[in-house]
Amino acid sequence: MKVILKEDVSKIGKKGELLEVSDGYARNYLFPRGLAEEATEGRRKEWEAKKKELAQKATRAERAAQEARRNLQGKQVTVKASAGESGKLFGSVTSATIARAIEEQLHVVVDKKDIRLEEAIRQVGRHPLTVRLYPNIEAELSVLVEAE
Repeated sequence: MKVILKEDVSKIGKKGELLEVSDGYARNYLFPRGLAEEATEGRRKEWEAKKKELAQKATRAERAAQEARRNLQGKQVTVKASAGESGKLFGSVTSATIARAIEEQLHVVVDKKDIRLEEAIRQVGRHPLTVRLYPNIEAELSVLVEAE
């Protein structure tokens, strides 16, 4: 029996997949728990249209990530932080602070979770970082930390 999964099912498949499973497994396990629905002709057409729409959406997101990479690659953002006379910061520069600086200075919205630092920034100076924009698309840039 062909079914369309409504939820991820371990060892079977991910949400939205069209699969062939045994009739008993579908009727006795998947359908009663709301994990899948039978792939009737109408649902298959709906599934194919949705799959095509998701593919187009992924293509648009990848193009946007490539454009953001061109805008970020090799650039530098400046962050001001309070520091002592030796250049050691009082605290550290967080990825949230860097994300705000990228948005304000380079006009590219970046999620703080996608910023990868080699180590915590606790010193005044230039520090390299990587921003993950999309799977397999990353931009390398640097942050210049200045004392206030």
